[in-house]
Amino acid sequence: MVNMSIQSAGSVHLDAIVDVHTQARTAYYRAGRLPQAEVDDPGGPMRRREGWARCMEADEKTVLCALHEETVVGVMAMGPPLRPETDAATVGELYQIHVLPGHWGRGIGGRLHAAFVQFLRATQLRTGQVEAWEQNHRAQAFYARHGWKPDGYSRPGPGHSRYVRMRLRAPAV
Repeated sequence: MVNMSIQSAGSVHLDAIVDVHTQARTAYYRAGRLPQAEVDDPGGPMRRREGWARCMEADEKTVLCALHEETVVGVMAMGPPLRPETDAATVGELYQIHVLPGHWGRGIGGRLHAAFVQFLRATQLRTGQVEAWEQNHRAQAFYARHGWKPDGYSRPGPGHSRYVRMRLRAPAV
């Protein structure tokens, strides 16, 4: 995509990040047939705003924005593993990537993913991990195209479904 940049997110981007996240999750939850009441949770945007604000304030986490002509069209968060049983000395976690649905298929997610791979290399971590909702086939296909493989771990997710964890062996420098 022409005129797109990836940069560190700041508080000035917070509302746009929440909007990107909300639109993307609405699209993939609807595609996965999550009940409408769960998709349209009225408290969801406030919880997402608080979560993104905490993530941006945490020294050990990184939030990046994809901007097209100064408009936030994608967002990604990464850092140490969220689960204590995961070895933080060798694993970095891709917490989430979201792209505005109207911009899907334009390489934005790929550019954000490349930033995560660069993070693994720069921190000398051997493995990346991410969780995807099992009904989000688009996300799972995206990760598979980039070399991620399910590792057998899953946990409860929305709508009587699961989140599945995928792992990526970090490319050599």
